[in-house]
Amino acid sequence: MLAAGLVCGLAMGPVAAQSASVQTGPILSGDDRFHPVVARGGMVSSQEALASGVGRDILARGGNAVDAAVAVGFALAVTLPRAGNLGGGGFMMVHLAESGETHALDYRELAPAGAFRDMFLDADGNADSNKSRYSGFAVGVPGTVAGMFAAHEKYGSGTFTFAELIAPAIALARDGFIVSDDLAGSLKQVHPRLSKDPASLAAYYKPDGSFYEAGDTLKLPHLAATLEKIASEGPSGFYSGPVAEAIVARVEEAGGPMTLADLAEYKAVWRAPVTGTYRGYTIASMPPPSSGGVHIVEILNMLEDHDLAGSGAGSAATLHVMAEAMKRAYADRSEYLGDPDFVDVPVKGLTSKAYARERMADFSPDRAALATEIKPGAPVPYESDQTTHYSIVDDDGNAVANTYTLNFSYGAGLMAGDTGVLLNNELDDFSAKPGVPNAYGLIGGDANAVAPRKRPLSSMSPTLVFKDGELLMATGSPGGSRIITTVLQVILNVVDHGMNVAEASAAPRVHHQWLPDELRVEEGFSPDTLALLRAKGHTIALKPTMGSTQSVMSVEGGLAGAADPRRQGALAAGHN
Repeated sequence: MLAAGLVCGLAMGPVAAQSASVQTGPILSGDDRFHPVVARGGMVSSQEALASGVGRDILARGGNAVDAAVAVGFALAVTLPRAGNLGGGGFMMVHLAESGETHALDYRELAPAGAFRDMFLDADGNADSNKSRYSGFAVGVPGTVAGMFAAHEKYGSGTFTFAELIAPAIALARDGFIVSDDLAGSLKQVHPRLSKDPASLAAYYKPDGSFYEAGDTLKLPHLAATLEKIASEGPSGFYSGPVAEAIVARVEEAGGPMTLADLAEYKAVWRAPVTGTYRGYTIASMPPPSSGGVHIVEILNMLEDHDLAGSGAGSAATLHVMAEAMKRAYADRSEYLGDPDFVDVPVKGLTSKAYARERMADFSPDRAALATEIKPGAPVPYESDQTTHYSIVDDDGNAVANTYTLNFSYGAGLMAGDTGVLLNNELDDFSAKPGVPNAYGLIGGDANAVAPRKRPLSSMSPTLVFKDGELLMATGSPGGSRIITTVLQVILNVVDHGMNVAEASAAPRVHHQWLPDELRVEEGFSPDTLALLRAKGHTIALKPTMGSTQSVMSVEGGLAGAADPRRQGALAAGHN
């Protein structure tokens, strides 16, 4: 069953027809950014319209949320190549309505067996960003194919085979799809890096080297062949044989230590979710090696004693206490978070309400604490803007929140031979050297040091929210170090400020990650509010938009979906 409530001002959007051959029937879409898509059947919200349509069609044909999630994951590998992927990894939250169970699937990339603690340091012992971001050393063992298979095998409806869920992606890659404004723009932006790799250049640019423009048709025959191999052979079609050999060869050519054994031995892992409560709502999110669930719950605990509804959305008082809670959580992240298979992460301590009260004991409503004044606490016993998230709820109330990535846009910019598989640069999320920030400014310590077969720490935060035991919302976002705070603010906007899911997605956002000591803000806040925050001691940094939340929320009589207006091409697609 779905929980209803907290949504007002809903509008049924117009029917928008899609021309892709893999779609059937209408897509229900919202008519502006403050009105969610509303449907009585199922709902898919993803960052790319064709992929949303693929998932919507799986739901309409009797598949459940997990079936649709697998189909969307493979489709995005074709239509959103900067983040959708076969060569990356991620995290999936799965809720089963009938049993009430919620499960967390970790298909994060692994460091190869040949990885070692100081592999990202130069001859002088300094962190070498080129090694950790653009070389073969940066490439983790991919987890996406294993993760999608594990989800389907355990919780698929049985209506579709694994191969049938890959079929729409094969059709898109083989027959071609219309290049969107968003895809055309991203390929132009990444050209200086991607054009250095011959296979990537051949795949994503025209034979004469010119750009694909919006409205052109892009075909990816090599990727189609790899997808066909996975469809016919399952994960072994990716983790062994010619595809695996091409991945290893490309990583080795770029200087990395990956072997066929690394690929053959990769396993996705089911883990217990991190859970917490906030004002009568239950939050379920990803456990380590994601830091997302731990710190969303930790920050919510720190905010629960403060009347955010009374101080109001976007007020200086509300933003001030949010920033102070964020600082403390990110300081803890730097010290305690890592792969739980290698380090003891004090999850219960970090997510306890008593610890939250202790962390906020020195909070002042009038003064911002300097980052130098905040140290990691003592509890008892990160990701690129080009990550992508999608949320799916079916008509039985089963739900999936899935976030996956290549890390940077188009990953390391390396393609594995003629497979069409772009390789991740996810190992930059390790701490190259304790105390040295990674590409997103995040500080790490020994808990997140490089080690063989270890998963790097992540900020990806696919999250489910429940009220009285029933699903209220599935949400998540890309956004690098800002994923945690982006998801947090969607929850606050709904629970504390009574926004519908589209309003909660569109509202301006803030972010503080302890170091650098600045409060990052989007456009949209009053100059008076920012002046009040500066008077409290905050250093305000006006930055580009952050995140791209894709959310589905239960409402009276059905589901409401919202695709973040910050990104071109995103779509919430529902069916009745």
